[in-house]
Amino acid sequence: MDIAPNADLEKFREEVAEFLDTAPTPEIREAGRKTTSVFGPFDQVMAWHRILHARGWSAPDWPVEHGGTGWSVEQRYVFAEEYQKRGLPPLLPNGLRMIGPLLMELGTPEQQARHLPGILSGEDYWTQGYSEPGAGSDLASLSTMAVPDGDDYVLNGSKIWTTYAHHANRMFLLVRTSREGRKQRGITFLLLDRMDLPGLEVRPIIGLDGAPEQCEVFFTDVRVPQANRVGAENDGWSVAKQLLKHERGGSAHSPMLRRRLEVARAVAAETPSGFGGSLADDPAFQRDLGELEAELASYEHFEKLAISGHPIAKDPAYPSLNKVMSSELTQRISVLMTRVVGLDGLADQREALHVGSEVEPLGGDLALVAMPYYLNSRATTIYAGTNEVQRDLVARTLRS
Repeated sequence: MDIAPNADLEKFREEVAEFLDTAPTPEIREAGRKTTSVFGPFDQVMAWHRILHARGWSAPDWPVEHGGTGWSVEQRYVFAEEYQKRGLPPLLPNGLRMIGPLLMELGTPEQQARHLPGILSGEDYWTQGYSEPGAGSDLASLSTMAVPDGDDYVLNGSKIWTTYAHHANRMFLLVRTSREGRKQRGITFLLLDRMDLPGLEVRPIIGLDGAPEQCEVFFTDVRVPQANRVGAENDGWSVAKQLLKHERGGSAHSPMLRRRLEVARAVAAETPSGFGGSLADDPAFQRDLGELEAELASYEHFEKLAISGHPIAKDPAYPSLNKVMSSELTQRISVLMTRVVGLDGLADQREALHVGSEVEPLGGDLALVAMPYYLNSRATTIYAGTNEVQRDLVARTLRS
């Protein structure tokens, strides 16, 4: 993709920069500094979502007819670059990058009219109910049952690793509607309009990083209208695979990775190595940083090709390739971040990570987030399908 400077694009960049410099509140900027995963501090991120929506910029990748910006590929990438330069918190992906695009493709007109406006505006937050205690990487083994009863399904079972379910007012999930034949054939995709349904219970899980990002969700005779089904009964596996294409490859990840690497580089230049000079002067550090730079540059080129409409984006292997590359780069950059902050990153600073806490971080902003980011990023090669599964899918695609 050619994003060489031109007058119109530079004028657009100036417009974006001016807005991003003035529109976020101090709390939103603080949330950006304290974001340690794909999911930033909920209240501030949703407030920022609503500000972007008021400007018409909450969904740059959506079609215009559903509220998108109508920007060119180059404009969308410029927006992502300027956004990441300022360290602003990412908008939550479940609605804008997952269920929203899926409903545009497979939802009924009634489902689109009911749900897309709330996703676009930030009024609704959708959590994803896929994994179960006995069905994580082997998602087809899920056992949460949905039994038809009149115009409803009656749900019984549980989900786990359900991100921000304690904040959500909506859920999309996979349930089992048949045990006959291949296990993939008995799965159905449902939408929950509410999270306060009788018989539905949410329990937050405290992660390695000390944050309650994940949850367990329990269903006891929960009633869901059959009209909330996406696709045909027992064909939810096909619907889920379509959604996973968006989850694994639906946006520009490289600007965020670039910012993380640049911050680590800048701090390394100010960090004594212990052997004279700064850490950035250390030959071993320079070698490792150079390798990451080369791999990130390669991934940036791969991503730019894909989002510019290159045929690679239509290759069945693309979502899996993108997921493997971005997640493993995330983990490697997180390791470099902890290496830069050293012992300063070992302190438990959960209180300082809370937006508005006014607790001064020990060792600076990078030391505050490096270890929580490292711990959280351990899951990147597991969620959205483990990287082992993704490599298998790539191999199957190449053999076919």
